Amino acid sequence: MGPRAGALACPGLILFTWLTAHCSHPQAKGFSQEGLDASRADLWASANTSFLQDFWCQPASQLSRDQLSALIRRMASQQMLLKAWQLSCLANLAARHGLQGDFLLHPPNLLLFYNLGKIRGADCRAFIRRAAQGDTELLANLPDQRATLQRSALACLGVPHLRLSTSDLLLLGVLVCDMDASTIVTSDPHVLQNLQRCPRLTPAQKAALNTLLASGRTMLGPPICWNLEGLQALGLLATYISSSLWMQVQEAVGLDFFGSMVAACRAGRLSQRDARRFVTSFLEAKAKSMSSRPKRDAGRPCVQGHITAATLQDDLFLVHYDCSQLESCLGSLVLRANLNPLLQHPLPSECQRVIKAKLARIYPNGVPEEQLRLITSLIYLYSHLEISQWNITSKDTVRDLLASDVALENQTEAILQKFLDHRGNITSTLLEAIGGSRLCWMSPQQIQAIQPSEFRQARALDISSCPQSRKDVLYSKAREAFSNARTTASYYHLIRPYLGGAPMEELQHLAQTNVSMDIHTFTNLNPQVLQSLSVHNVTTLLGQNVGDLQKARSHPTISSWLRSLNRSALGELGLDMDPASPTGLVPSTTGTHNDPWTSHPAATSGRPENDAPTAGHPGARLGLLTGHLHSGF
Repeated sequence: MGPRAGALACPGLILFTWLTAHCSHPQAKGFSQEGLDASRADLWASANTSFLQDFWCQPASQLSRDQLSALIRRMASQQMLLKAWQLSCLANLAARHGLQGDFLLHPPNLLLFYNLGKIRGADCRAFIRRAAQGDTELLANLPDQRATLQRSALACLGVPHLRLSTSDLLLLGVLVCDMDASTIVTSDPHVLQNLQRCPRLTPAQKAALNTLLASGRTMLGPPICWNLEGLQALGLLATYISSSLWMQVQEAVGLDFFGSMVAACRAGRLSQRDARRFVTSFLEAKAKSMSSRPKRDAGRPCVQGHITAATLQDDLFLVHYDCSQLESCLGSLVLRANLNPLLQHPLPSECQRVIKAKLARIYPNGVPEEQLRLITSLIYLYSHLEISQWNITSKDTVRDLLASDVALENQTEAILQKFLDHRGNITSTLLEAIGGSRLCWMSPQQIQAIQPSEFRQARALDISSCPQSRKDVLYSKAREAFSNARTTASYYHLIRPYLGGAPMEELQHLAQTNVSMDIHTFTNLNPQVLQSLSVHNVTTLLGQNVGDLQKARSHPTISSWLRSLNRSALGELGLDMDPASPTGLVPSTTGTHNDPWTSHPAATSGRPENDAPTAGHPGARLGLLTGHLHSGF
């Protein structure tokens, strides 16, 4: 892994190749000790979006305080969406330079990773308000940081709150998504606006939402008074409404809303998954209401009339034709000619099975390739044997079949195998289209068939969700592809996404080269390999990011490793053992449960750490302005 010849063909890495050649740690093999000259460092501060998206902390660690500050502010102004591994180490760089005090000028997502113990109490509301604009899903690998953030936000309100007021909800923003169901039910009805920002609701939160809606305390009033505009204002929350509530809604209002949701789905403005959740609940309510009415023409196979191309253009198609009527009224010729408009409707799973059975009768030797690209929503229903009858010759067909995120493990492997059997090859473009999670479901033989050159040209792929056996195979393939990188720094930047399959020897070597591994990569290492690493190996491997162990100490991989250490070793890491704690560790000491905010002034740009921002400081002015702008919900 020394500085051997070899070009890096990955798009977007040209700047990083230069940076790693000129700014890497002087103790690492093959590194230049020249550092980063100011004129070249300015490239990042003025770089376009594509370069900033590929931000990497190791070269950035050589930037001066002013350069790093300018870079972070530029990321905020361009609303740059960095990944968790980038944000965690960037937060540590900002803390090292005392830049946390300028949080009002920093990206909200970055604030989620800041050390809350370094934010002074007087700034807690302004800090939480801005951090609450971020995406807390980025903290998936930092469970303790996520819990501390929520605890700190509630402490910032002053006293324990059983009922969150409108102003409380304004402050908490997306942090409400981590609140328990009882808090949602008792909070001000404006909590709906917070819940709209949640990527998903837990079953308990869904039940709490329906309890709140049923109470009539929200802007919609009781279900009998709901109207189209109010339902549309709910956004995705409407997809969680229970069938029991839909039964209370006026039929005309419900049908109008149903039509608008299906229209949004068919136009691509609403995902099939979200639309199907709504449709299933709504139709369940309709079926319950119809069960008490006398059935007409029950003896006729097709009661509603034969389905035509015009029928399928009706957004209320699924209201008129349940799955039984779909079976009876849909002819083979209409299905064959109108498969695409039919599958644009968010069909319930029972109806999807009806369509699959009809297709099997139309195409007994397997669905032809020109039709395969239309049935992506049905892929999960097909067995390995059924897929073996297909003819897949185009990489576009593979991309479409797998891009829907519906195919399961056996379908993914089978689809790729049919493509490979027809002399297809997995290119870098196809690798990116398949996505990192799909690589988890490729067979080891299929992974080995990928040419190293194609692996080098593909963008970094996230394989963190893969089982360990696949991580091991993918690491071997990545090492083969990247082993002739010019420098160890370049090699690490390329191999980082695949280190979950790295053996102990690789990690020990990287520790010696001061790569400063981010905590997210660290949590995805092989747990068995991690158990074999010493405290010294881990501290040198993490480098300036070692403090992040505190933020992730409850993560299963880290918790298991920490439990294997004695009190002395934990002390070296700045952690203490507590036999009563579920993790065996004393909770974070960055702040108390009641008041996690420090009383010392926060560091601000251009100031020593013990200087508080004055009223004329930009952070103070923006804090006052934010308070005025958000005085109402």
